[in-house]
Amino acid sequence: MQSSVSDLNLKFDGPILVTGHTGFKGTWLTLLLERFGVEVLGYSKPATRGSLYERLQRFNQIHEDCGDIRDILQFKRFLNSTKPSVIFHLAAQPLVVESYKEPLETFEVNVMGTANILEAAANTSFVKVVVVVTSDKVYANHETQIKFKEEDVLWSSDPYSTSKVGAELVAAAWRNVIEQNSNRLRIVTVRSGNVIGGGDNAPGRLMTDIIEGFLEKKEVIIKNPESTRPWQHVLDPLYGYLLAAQHKHTHNGPDSYNFGPQVESLTVSDVIEVARANWPQPTKVTFAGKSKFAEKKFLNLDSKRAKSILNWTPNWTQESAVISTLQWWELVELKQISEFEACNVDLDRLLSG
Repeated sequence: MQSSVSDLNLKFDGPILVTGHTGFKGTWLTLLLERFGVEVLGYSKPATRGSLYERLQRFNQIHEDCGDIRDILQFKRFLNSTKPSVIFHLAAQPLVVESYKEPLETFEVNVMGTANILEAAANTSFVKVVVVVTSDKVYANHETQIKFKEEDVLWSSDPYSTSKVGAELVAAAWRNVIEQNSNRLRIVTVRSGNVIGGGDNAPGRLMTDIIEGFLEKKEVIIKNPESTRPWQHVLDPLYGYLLAAQHKHTHNGPDSYNFGPQVESLTVSDVIEVARANWPQPTKVTFAGKSKFAEKKFLNLDSKRAKSILNWTPNWTQESAVISTLQWWELVELKQISEFEACNVDLDRLLSG
């Protein structure tokens, strides 16, 4: 039986901080935490134009600060003034294509930024847990089509994926630092698949390109049609992150978790066909070979650890996640969170015991 709100108790000693709260996943996580009745803090660079954060007019809806995680002194000032008990570290340079254009910045943000967050947290008495969000692309992928498990070798070569491997290694190193210094801070890394959902406007992402083309009634040009990715609705892994934080706090459980679909990953062309079948107007899609930026063709995650320890399973199938993303343009964000509640996750009862 899947975990429900009765299994989730976020009664920590202080508020919860989300770094990167102006991003796509960060905005959804903030909304989700608010529905749980949790005091949420935000620390991030300014939102991009047309982002979900901007669309929902989230500016100053929570206690937030505009800052760069590469500036550790600024982050420490914010941390010491707000005293969060848990940090969900989502702030990152999240785009593969952008990492080829700006590799140094990608490493500065994703590796040193993570080190700054952990160093700052480790030097407090109030931060109890840090959840470091990395990527499904951290595994040494030799195109064997296996489902990666948490204990598999971490390795990559493209700038983005390698920077996320670096973030994983930084987390492992700081666990040793903390142990040597007898600090009680606990660190868990979480690796999720290709999240999709309403409001993602990042360039170069499949669903962004599909929806933009469909809305503007123009040809959608798609590369790498046979590539597989663990597609999932954004709320599914976010709920898993909350479970991971709770379990790390109460039991000091595993140091990492995968969150992915229960079945084999869909191909890009499969996603296109689901989208076309559920769009009310005719569409035109052209497949145009491979991207010039090197990416692995096959990617699948094994989420058995999250299922067995956290009792987590996704509420959306990959197909329903695609359909829900399309429907977002006709639904408001809280309606989709209500749909999530209907999937046996009664958010309103979170703090009732």
